[in-house]
Amino acid sequence: MAHSYRRGMDKCVFVDDRGHSVPAVDASEMLEVDRIAIEETGPNLYQMMENAGRNLALTALAMLERLGKNHERCGVGILAGTGGNGGGGITAGRHLMNHGVDDVTVLVTDLARLGDVPAQQLELFRHAGGDIFPEGTATADIVGTGDLIIDAVIGYSLSGAPRASALKMIEWANSTTTPVLSLDVPSGLDASTGKAPGAVIEATHTMTLALPKYGLCSAQAGELSLADIGIPVEVYRRLGRPEAGSVFNGRYQVPLERSLGSE
Repeated sequence: MAHSYRRGMDKCVFVDDRGHSVPAVDASEMLEVDRIAIEETGPNLYQMMENAGRNLALTALAMLERLGKNHERCGVGILAGTGGNGGGGITAGRHLMNHGVDDVTVLVTDLARLGDVPAQQLELFRHAGGDIFPEGTATADIVGTGDLIIDAVIGYSLSGAPRASALKMIEWANSTTTPVLSLDVPSGLDASTGKAPGAVIEATHTMTLALPKYGLCSAQAGELSLADIGIPVEVYRRLGRPEAGSVFNGRYQVPLERSLGSE
C-alpha cells in the first residue's frame, strides 16, 4: 500500500521501551483493522471498547499517581464524542469509579447521536455512580477543580476542523492547566498526517490503540503509550501487515518513543 500521506514524516518512527521498532498505520489502515475485526474475525465493538476503556483507566490512575494525587480524592472529567472514541472514554469512567476515584463526570458532545454501544456504556457508567452532565453544560463546570481531563471527543476518523460542542470542549481543555489524557489521538489531530485542520487538543499523554498512527509523531500528542485491545494476529495478516501482530510481547501496554530513522 502506498503511503503518500507520509511525506515529511518518513524519518519519524516509533520505538518501544525495549528499543524495538513498532509499526504504524494511517487512518485508512486502522479503519480496515476495525472492519476486519468486527465483520470477520472478532473481537466485536463492545469487546474492543471494553478493552480500550480498561487500559485508559489504568493509564489515568498511573498519571494521577505520578502527579502525587490520591485517586480516592480526585476528580476526573471525561469529554466524550458520540462514536467509538467517546465510548472508550465513557468505559474508562466506569472503571475509574469502580476503582475508587472519588468524582468522575462525563459530558457527551451530542447525547441524541450517541451510538448504540457507547450508549450501553453510558448506562453502565450511570449505574457505577458517575455523573452525566446534560448537554449545554458549561465545560468549566465539569472539571473546574478536577485533577485530570480525559479527551475522548474525536478519534482517528477526524474529517475537517472540529465544530460545535467538540470545538468548545477542545478550546476549554486547552485553556486549563489540568493534565489531559487523550484516547487514541488528540482530538482534532489528523491521525495520518499529524496536521490539524482546526483546533486540536494539546495532550499531556496519548494512549493509542492497537498500533500507533503516523500522526502521533506530532508533539501535540505528548507522551505516548500503546494499548492492546485484543486484535488477533489474523487481522494484521489480512491487512498485509503481519509484523504488527507481535508488538505487545507479553504486555497489555507498551510505552512509546518517537525516533528518527526510516521505517
